[in-house]
Amino acid sequence: MIIKEVTDLLEELAPLAYAEDFDNVGLLVGDELNKVQGILVTLDTLENVVDEAIANNCNLIVSFHPIIFKGLKKITGANYVERVVLKAIQHNIAIYCMHTALDNSKDGVNAKICEVLGIKNPKILIPQKGTIKKLTTYVPIEESDKLKAALFTAGAGNIGNYSDCSFTNEGIGSFQAGEKANPTKGEINEFRKEKEAQIHITYPKAKEGNIIKALFANHPYEEVAYEIQTLDNTNQNIGMGMIGSLPEAIDEITFIEHAKKTMNVSVARHSSFLDKKVQRIAVLGGSGAFAIATAKAANADVFITADLKYHDFFQAEDKILLVDIGHFETEQFTKNLLVDYLKKKIPNFAVRLSESKTNPIKYL
Repeated sequence: MIIKEVTDLLEELAPLAYAEDFDNVGLLVGDELNKVQGILVTLDTLENVVDEAIANNCNLIVSFHPIIFKGLKKITGANYVERVVLKAIQHNIAIYCMHTALDNSKDGVNAKICEVLGIKNPKILIPQKGTIKKLTTYVPIEESDKLKAALFTAGAGNIGNYSDCSFTNEGIGSFQAGEKANPTKGEINEFRKEKEAQIHITYPKAKEGNIIKALFANHPYEEVAYEIQTLDNTNQNIGMGMIGSLPEAIDEITFIEHAKKTMNVSVARHSSFLDKKVQRIAVLGGSGAFAIATAKAANADVFITADLKYHDFFQAEDKILLVDIGHFETEQFTKNLLVDYLKKKIPNFAVRLSESKTNPIKYL
């Protein structure tokens, strides 16, 4: 396999189109056409991780966090970021990052947290806006079924648990071909009216390249008339955080002890207890203070996340139990998720779970 074939598989799980605007995702170091010898999956790409890749003959590192976040003006080895990039280049090791693309995946970071905590029927907490688009195009009626079939194959027309969804109107289109045209219907300089189908079809933003390619490849007209709109409809399959329920309600201390045990943490910071049983749980891996209000509005009993500051805890306002178990700790199982995914997709290929320790925070 070449690197691009592996990253294409990863983008099926977490399309880069759904990463946050501030993020730096995708292939950060390396040539996507290089052949893959082995894959090392890690949460962070540090120097010891690159050394581990070298020792195990892995020339592709799949990392959750991006080693390059801001622009590099020079690569001299002056800091840990430059040293990692320099060593990776010297040893022809590619680095691919997923970060918020995987955060926003319904099968990503937060789904894994829910799995570990035993949260059932999780749903997206903060659906990402602008992820659903609509294509409108016009085609001769006799060609409409063929075009729709091609668009469906390219990934259009899926709504919830339904596929091949579209809406079609019939009407009359008009046009006149100029001197340099090569019309499929009619003749040069002829004003023509054609019975056409107006097709409306929705699709996910990440599939837009494939959709447009299929449109032009299968449309009979020389000039394809089409319109694209971004919809405000909520997409429950893409977004930050998740919310679901425990099998049964338990008291707050029991829940925190359960979270500490299953998430393998020794300490948890939390807001004041509300002296009630909890069952509806919201989660958000990594820094999640921005989602406190949403978790409260969703009637979560508990919001478990990381990097809460002193004043963030005041936002609990005796309405929710806020639990901070640490940034690394909320995301630690992400690399296991990726290894399991890749092994299912390419079972006969060398995919390794990094054994390097990358958590920069230590506890006494």
